Amino acid sequence: MWFLLIGVAALVAKVMEYGKFATMPWWQVAIPFGLAVAWWAFADATGYTKRKAMEREQAKRKDRIDRQRETLGTGLGRKKR
Repeated sequence: MWFLLIGVAALVAKVMEYGKFATMPWWQVAIPFGLAVAWWAFADATGYTKRKAMEREQAKRKDRIDRQRETLGTGLGRKKR
């Protein structure tokens, strides 16, 4: 995602002819976009994206279960009498 944001910022600076971006060739401005595509291809090929998605789902599931236990009054930290 960072490569994409950097690429958009460089593209805007090039179009507005800001600073050193005004004299920079277009292929140099496009480098962050190529790096973003390469990163996404690598992340998908190695399973990084799927692993992160599963971690987020597990965290949401755990939070939901904890909230339900709190609501029912059977929280984990509660002592039985």
